[in-house]
Amino acid sequence: MVMSVRRILISLMASVVVCGIAIPAQAQSASSKASKDAAKSNSVKPAAAKPEAKAAAAAGGAEPTLIGQFGTWGAYTATPNGKKVCFALAKPSSSKTNPPNRPRDPAYAFVSTRPAEKVTNEVSIMIGYALKPGSESSLEVGGASYAMYTQGDGLWIKNAAEEERMVEAMRKAAEVTVKGISAKGTETTDTFSLKGLAQALDRLAQDCRR
Repeated sequence: MVMSVRRILISLMASVVVCGIAIPAQAQSASSKASKDAAKSNSVKPAAAKPEAKAAAAAGGAEPTLIGQFGTWGAYTATPNGKKVCFALAKPSSSKTNPPNRPRDPAYAFVSTRPAEKVTNEVSIMIGYALKPGSESSLEVGGASYAMYTQGDGLWIKNAAEEERMVEAMRKAAEVTVKGISAKGTETTDTFSLKGLAQALDRLAQDCRR
């Protein structure tokens, strides 16, 4: 399950078909639309689709469809391998590293629903670098801190029983902060605006049914 989500996230950034999903370049630009007060410097330039993406799409790959942009969150649906996947996606509104100005790939927050797997509103973060092996990260929202376990360059909640409560807090809060440590020891703090997340999740709940 972890790897399947990670692959979808990678495909979003690279426009490469992974697990049968061909993410078009416009999906990246749409997901990076921020609210009026979001920094323009955070926008992601669309990546050119690679040949293998076009070939896989021609072979029947499922291309995600943007069904709505809600504040900083884009809501998408796709049907890889005949199984429906819905997800909300956003980029950080601000990022800090210590030491400062360390290079990294774009970071994304991702909330996915996969009916065939009976998964609803699974939160994951693609942090943009290889995380320190065995390290734990944290997600802070609504005055609470949730431990996140790490795998490669992804973060998932450590205690799955807390995920529903965390998502409810994300629906109501203004922002969420995610902290992590890279394999090289760089500490990062990413802040994601939660403007529009509740609306995006409500829309996905309507569209993401069997």
